[in-house]
Amino acid sequence: MTPRLIVSDLDGTLLGSDHTLHKSTVEVLRALVKQGHHVALASGRHYHDMKVFRDQLDIPAHLISTNGAYVHDPKGTLLAATHVDPEHAQTLINLPRPPQVRLNLYRESGWHIDAEAPHLLSLHASTGFGYDVVPPDQMDINGVGKVLYLGDPEALKQLEEQAHKAHGDALHITYSTIDSLEIMAGGVNKGVALASLLERLELTAAECIAFGDNLNDTEMLVLAGEAQVMANAHLDLFDRIKGAERIGHHGEAAVAEWLKKRFGL
Repeated sequence: MTPRLIVSDLDGTLLGSDHTLHKSTVEVLRALVKQGHHVALASGRHYHDMKVFRDQLDIPAHLISTNGAYVHDPKGTLLAATHVDPEHAQTLINLPRPPQVRLNLYRESGWHIDAEAPHLLSLHASTGFGYDVVPPDQMDINGVGKVLYLGDPEALKQLEEQAHKAHGDALHITYSTIDSLEIMAGGVNKGVALASLLERLELTAAECIAFGDNLNDTEMLVLAGEAQVMANAHLDLFDRIKGAERIGHHGEAAVAEWLKKRFGL
Protein backbone atom coordinates (compact mmCIF):
# COMPACT_ATOMS: atom_id res chain seq x y z
CA MET A 1 0.00 0.00 0.00
CA THR A 2 1.26 3.46 -0.89
CA PRO A 3 0.62 5.86 1.99
CA ARG A 4 -1.21 9.05 1.16
CA LEU A 5 -1.37 12.41 2.87
CA ILE A 6 -5.02 13.37 3.30
CA VAL A 7 -5.32 17.09 3.95
CA SER A 8 -8.57 18.93 4.53
CA ASP A 9 -9.85 22.39 5.23
CA LEU A 10 -12.20 22.60 8.22
CA ASP A 11 -15.13 25.03 7.95
CA GLY A 12 -17.28 24.34 4.91
CA THR A 13 -15.35 21.14 4.23
CA LEU A 14 -14.54 18.66 6.99
CA LEU A 15 -16.81 20.22 9.62
CA GLY A 16 -20.58 20.09 9.46
CA SER A 17 -22.93 23.04 9.29
CA ASP A 18 -22.69 23.33 13.08
CA HIS A 19 -18.86 23.59 12.85
CA THR A 20 -18.32 20.21 14.51
CA LEU A 21 -16.93 16.89 13.32
CA HIS A 22 -19.35 14.27 12.02
CA LYS A 23 -19.14 10.92 13.77
CA SER A 24 -18.49 9.23 10.42
CA THR A 25 -15.63 11.64 9.69
CA VAL A 26 -13.91 10.67 12.93
CA GLU A 27 -14.37 6.96 12.21
CA VAL A 28 -13.09 7.17 8.63
CA LEU A 29 -9.98 9.20 9.43
CA ARG A 30 -9.08 6.91 12.32
CA ALA A 31 -9.42 3.89 10.03
CA LEU A 32 -7.19 5.45 7.37
CA VAL A 33 -4.48 6.33 9.89
CA LYS A 34 -4.54 2.70 11.08
CA GLN A 35 -3.91 1.69 7.46
CA GLY A 36 -0.77 3.84 7.43
CA HIS A 37 -2.02 7.03 5.80
CA HIS A 38 -1.21 10.53 7.07
CA VAL A 39 -3.72 13.26 7.94
CA ALA A 40 -3.32 17.02 8.07
CA LEU A 41 -5.86 19.72 8.85
CA ALA A 42 -5.38 23.04 7.03
CA SER A 43 -7.40 26.08 8.05
CA GLY A 44 -7.49 29.82 8.46
CA ARG A 45 -8.26 29.09 12.10
CA HIS A 46 -5.71 29.65 14.85
CA TYR A 47 -3.66 26.67 16.05
CA HIS A 48 -5.28 26.78 19.48
CA ASP A 49 -8.68 26.68 17.78
CA MET A 50 -7.70 23.74 15.55
CA LYS A 51 -6.03 21.47 18.06
CA VAL A 52 -9.40 20.77 19.69
CA PHE A 53 -10.46 18.95 16.51
CA ARG A 54 -7.19 17.00 16.42
CA ASP A 55 -7.84 15.93 20.01
CA GLN A 56 -11.36 14.83 19.08
CA LEU A 57 -10.08 12.83 16.12
CA ASP A 58 -7.48 11.26 18.42
CA ILE A 59 -5.06 10.69 15.56
CA PRO A 60 -1.51 11.97 14.91
CA ALA A 61 -2.50 14.81 12.57
CA HIS A 62 -0.32 17.69 11.44
CA LEU A 63 -1.92 21.13 11.66
CA ILE A 64 -1.51 23.90 9.09
CA SER A 65 -3.04 26.92 10.79
CA THR A 66 -3.63 30.61 10.05
CA ASN A 67 -3.69 29.83 6.30
CA GLY A 68 -0.19 28.38 6.37
CA ALA A 69 1.55 30.87 8.66
CA TYR A 70 2.11 28.07 11.19
CA VAL A 71 2.72 24.34 10.88
CA HIS A 72 2.67 22.03 13.90
CA ASP A 73 3.47 18.33 14.11
CA PRO A 74 1.10 15.80 15.72
CA LYS A 75 2.71 16.35 19.13
CA GLY A 76 2.14 20.09 18.96
CA THR A 77 5.73 21.07 18.15
CA LEU A 78 5.95 24.20 15.99
CA LEU A 79 7.70 23.25 12.75
CA ALA A 80 7.44 26.54 10.86
CA ALA A 81 6.21 30.09 11.44
CA THR A 82 6.11 33.04 9.04
CA HIS A 83 4.98 36.46 10.19
CA VAL A 84 3.83 39.61 8.45
CA ASP A 85 6.60 42.21 8.35
CA PRO A 86 5.97 44.54 11.34
CA GLU A 87 5.92 47.63 9.11
CA HIS A 88 3.37 46.00 6.84
CA ALA A 89 1.29 44.97 9.84
CA GLN A 90 1.29 48.58 11.01
CA THR A 91 0.14 49.75 7.58
CA LEU A 92 -2.72 47.26 7.60
CA ILE A 93 -3.78 48.27 11.10
CA ASN A 94 -3.87 51.90 10.00
CA LEU A 95 -5.90 51.42 6.81
CA PRO A 96 -9.14 53.45 6.99
CA ARG A 97 -12.19 51.23 7.33
CA PRO A 98 -15.89 51.60 8.14
CA PRO A 99 -16.76 51.26 11.84
CA GLN A 100 -18.67 48.02 11.21
CA VAL A 101 -15.58 46.25 9.82
CA ARG A 102 -13.67 44.41 12.54
CA LEU A 103 -9.87 44.38 12.53
CA ASN A 104 -8.28 41.19 13.83
CA LEU A 105 -4.72 40.00 14.34
CA TYR A 106 -3.87 36.32 14.65
CA ARG A 107 -0.68 36.04 16.67
CA GLU A 108 1.11 32.94 17.89
CA SER A 109 -0.29 33.54 21.37
CA GLY A 110 -3.88 34.30 20.42
CA TRP A 111 -6.49 36.45 18.69
CA HIS A 112 -6.69 40.23 19.04
CA ILE A 113 -9.71 42.24 17.86
CA ASP A 114 -10.32 45.98 17.83
CA ALA A 115 -13.79 45.89 19.46
CA GLU A 116 -16.28 43.49 20.98
CA ALA A 117 -17.98 41.24 18.42
CA PRO A 118 -19.85 38.46 20.30
CA HIS A 119 -21.48 37.19 17.08
CA LEU A 120 -18.09 36.01 15.84
CA LEU A 121 -17.72 33.58 18.72
CA SER A 122 -20.42 31.23 17.38
CA LEU A 123 -17.90 29.85 14.89
CA HIS A 124 -15.72 28.82 17.83
CA ALA A 125 -18.43 27.61 20.21
CA SER A 126 -17.26 24.00 20.05
CA THR A 127 -13.62 24.88 20.75
CA GLY A 128 -13.92 27.66 23.30
CA PHE A 129 -11.45 29.82 21.39
CA GLY A 130 -11.97 33.54 21.97
CA TYR A 131 -10.50 36.96 21.39
CA ASP A 132 -8.87 39.69 23.46
CA VAL A 133 -10.05 43.23 22.70
CA VAL A 134 -7.05 45.46 21.98
CA PRO A 135 -7.35 49.04 20.66
CA PRO A 136 -5.60 49.37 17.27
CA ASP A 137 -3.05 51.86 18.61
CA GLN A 138 -2.01 49.28 21.23
CA MET A 139 -1.81 46.25 18.92
CA ASP A 140 1.59 44.53 18.84
CA ILE A 141 2.89 44.54 15.26
CA ASN A 142 5.45 41.82 15.96
CA GLY A 143 4.69 38.11 15.51
CA VAL A 144 1.52 38.62 13.45
CA GLY A 145 0.55 35.51 11.48
CA LYS A 146 -2.30 37.22 9.68
CA VAL A 147 -4.36 40.37 9.61
CA LEU A 148 -8.06 39.62 9.24
CA TYR A 149 -10.84 42.03 8.32
CA LEU A 150 -14.42 40.90 8.87
CA GLY A 151 -17.45 42.71 7.51
CA ASP A 152 -19.22 44.10 4.45
CA PRO A 153 -17.81 42.59 1.21
CA GLU A 154 -17.75 45.95 -0.57
CA ALA A 155 -15.75 47.50 2.24
CA LEU A 156 -13.40 44.52 2.21
CA LYS A 157 -12.84 44.96 -1.52
CA GLN A 158 -11.67 48.51 -0.90
CA LEU A 159 -9.35 47.33 1.89
CA GLU A 160 -7.97 44.64 -0.42
CA GLU A 161 -7.16 47.25 -3.06
CA GLN A 162 -5.49 49.50 -0.49
CA ALA A 163 -3.39 46.62 0.84
CA HIS A 164 -2.29 45.69 -2.68
CA LYS A 165 -1.39 49.29 -3.43
CA ALA A 166 0.61 49.63 -0.20
CA HIS A 167 2.68 46.45 -0.28
CA GLY A 168 1.81 44.35 -3.34
CA ASP A 169 3.70 41.05 -3.52
CA ALA A 170 4.98 41.44 0.03
CA LEU A 171 1.53 40.23 1.14
CA HIS A 172 -0.59 37.19 0.35
CA ILE A 173 -4.21 38.31 0.21
CA THR A 174 -7.16 35.94 0.05
CA TYR A 175 -10.70 35.27 1.30
CA SER A 176 -11.93 32.43 3.51
CA THR A 177 -15.54 33.58 3.15
CA ILE A 178 -17.10 36.45 1.25
CA ASP A 179 -17.00 38.60 4.39
CA SER A 180 -13.54 37.51 5.62
CA LEU A 181 -10.46 39.15 4.06
CA GLU A 182 -7.25 37.43 5.19
CA ILE A 183 -3.75 38.84 4.74
CA MET A 184 -0.50 36.98 5.44
CA ALA A 185 3.12 37.60 4.53
CA GLY A 186 3.95 37.15 0.85
CA GLY A 187 4.40 33.49 -0.06
CA VAL A 188 2.33 32.26 2.89
CA ASN A 189 -0.58 30.04 1.95
CA LYS A 190 -1.84 26.52 2.55
CA GLY A 191 -0.13 25.23 -0.60
CA VAL A 192 3.36 26.34 0.42
CA ALA A 193 2.87 24.85 3.88
CA LEU A 194 1.57 21.63 2.35
CA ALA A 195 4.59 21.36 0.05
CA SER A 196 6.95 21.59 3.03
CA LEU A 197 4.93 18.98 4.90
CA LEU A 198 5.00 16.57 1.96
CA GLU A 199 8.77 16.92 1.81
CA ARG A 200 9.02 16.21 5.53
CA LEU A 201 6.89 13.07 5.12
CA GLU A 202 8.88 12.06 2.00
CA LEU A 203 5.74 12.02 -0.12
CA THR A 204 5.07 13.55 -3.53
CA ALA A 205 2.24 15.89 -4.47
CA ALA A 206 0.78 13.02 -6.49
CA GLU A 207 0.41 11.11 -3.22
CA CYS A 208 -1.67 13.86 -1.65
CA ILE A 209 -5.47 14.05 -1.49
CA ALA A 210 -6.91 17.46 -0.62
CA PHE A 211 -10.36 18.82 0.17
CA GLY A 212 -11.48 22.45 0.24
CA ASP A 213 -14.33 24.88 -0.34
CA ASN A 214 -13.02 28.44 -0.53
CA LEU A 215 -10.48 30.71 -2.15
CA ASN A 216 -7.89 30.30 0.61
CA ASP A 217 -7.75 26.60 -0.37
CA THR A 218 -6.68 27.37 -3.94
CA GLU A 219 -2.93 26.74 -3.70
CA MET A 220 -3.41 23.59 -1.62
CA LEU A 221 -5.86 22.12 -4.12
CA VAL A 222 -3.70 23.05 -7.11
CA LEU A 223 -0.75 21.21 -5.56
CA ALA A 224 -2.54 17.99 -4.58
CA GLY A 225 -2.56 15.05 -6.95
CA GLU A 226 -6.21 14.43 -6.10
CA ALA A 227 -8.21 17.61 -5.46
CA GLN A 228 -11.79 17.51 -4.24
CA VAL A 229 -13.99 20.62 -4.17
CA MET A 230 -17.13 20.70 -2.06
CA ALA A 231 -20.59 21.19 -3.61
CA ASN A 232 -20.99 24.23 -1.35
CA ALA A 233 -17.71 25.77 -2.54
CA HIS A 234 -17.14 29.35 -3.67
CA LEU A 235 -18.10 29.41 -7.36
CA ASP A 236 -14.75 30.87 -8.43
CA LEU A 237 -12.93 27.89 -6.92
CA PHE A 238 -14.26 25.55 -9.62
CA ASP A 239 -12.63 27.74 -12.27
CA ARG A 240 -9.34 27.92 -10.41
CA ILE A 241 -8.88 24.17 -9.83
CA LYS A 242 -8.80 22.48 -13.20
CA GLY A 243 -9.55 18.77 -13.09
CA ALA A 244 -10.83 18.79 -9.53
CA GLU A 245 -13.70 16.49 -8.62
CA ARG A 246 -16.85 18.07 -7.22
CA ILE A 247 -18.13 16.09 -4.27
CA GLY A 248 -21.04 16.47 -1.85
CA HIS A 249 -21.99 19.08 0.74
CA HIS A 250 -20.04 19.55 3.96
CA GLY A 251 -23.25 19.29 5.94
CA GLU A 252 -23.62 15.69 4.75
CA ALA A 253 -20.14 14.44 5.72
CA ALA A 254 -19.17 14.37 2.06
CA VAL A 255 -15.42 14.10 2.77
CA ALA A 256 -15.95 10.95 4.81
CA GLU A 257 -18.27 9.47 2.19
CA TRP A 258 -15.76 10.15 -0.60
CA LEU A 259 -12.91 8.63 1.40
CA LYS A 260 -14.95 5.51 2.12
CA LYS A 261 -15.36 4.90 -1.61
CA ARG A 262 -11.79 5.91 -2.50
CA PHE A 263 -10.24 3.46 -0.01
CA GLY A 264 -12.95 0.78 0.02
CA LEU A 265 -13.85 1.16 3.68
